[in-house]
Amino acid sequence: MVTINPLDVFLWTFRRNQKDVVNLYNTLSPVMQIATGGNMLNFGYWDKNNCDPISAQENLCSYFADLSQLSSAQKIIDVGSGLSGPAIYWKKKFKNISVNCVNINYSQLNLGKQSQIESINSSSIVLPFANNSVDRVLALESAQHFKPLSEFILESKRVLNDSGLLALAIPVTLHSSSISDLGILKFTWSSEHYSVEQISKLVENHGFVLSEERFIGSSVYDPLADYYTEHREELRKSILKQYPSYVESILFKSIKKMKKASEEKIIDYVLLKCHLR
Repeated sequence: MVTINPLDVFLWTFRRNQKDVVNLYNTLSPVMQIATGGNMLNFGYWDKNNCDPISAQENLCSYFADLSQLSSAQKIIDVGSGLSGPAIYWKKKFKNISVNCVNINYSQLNLGKQSQIESINSSSIVLPFANNSVDRVLALESAQHFKPLSEFILESKRVLNDSGLLALAIPVTLHSSSISDLGILKFTWSSEHYSVEQISKLVENHGFVLSEERFIGSSVYDPLADYYTEHREELRKSILKQYPSYVESILFKSIKKMKKASEEKIIDYVLLKCHLR
């Protein structure tokens, strides 16, 4: 049974510095692995052909790869790579690309190590690559944790070559992120609550042109919540083997609120493609 001090979780969620994010993911990301049966930590992109967690997560990776034009890429950096699930998927699909996983979380990086992927323990704001040396910088459901986000964007600009792309897949708010709007998500959404306008302005003020944006929240949050609700009994049993019951209860309440906030257009999920100016 995983022992969790609620005060620690409270502090990790509200401070949200690099060490807090590492501690939070080390403690709670196994819940996602239990619920999905895999090593990807994203919400997934759900449709009628991808209606289980692993399939939906791979579908999001494929959709993101299309946005990022990985079929024509040579060297990519996956920043905030988690357990390297997406990077492994991309390497299998695009065999000729060089894939580099950058993660400040050494434990996750070590667990996701693969011989065909370079694993680099570093932060999003200090990318250990030469100027103009890569053609894709990717952040799949991770940039909401990068602090300051502006420094990550500047580092991306530095390492990308002239024809390079920065691509983000990120949960966003559409309106107010107050407690009255987000409810329990204000506390369990353990990252920065960026609006689309904030991210767009940061990107455009730091040397990029926002060339494409795709809003897919209704195919992310809503079906994910429906799946969990439908399969809650079996998922709860699996989670309770390793976690206290209140962890699953908070997770379920958060997922329900996430769907409601999505339906009410309070939150969305956006994919952004950015070219150098």
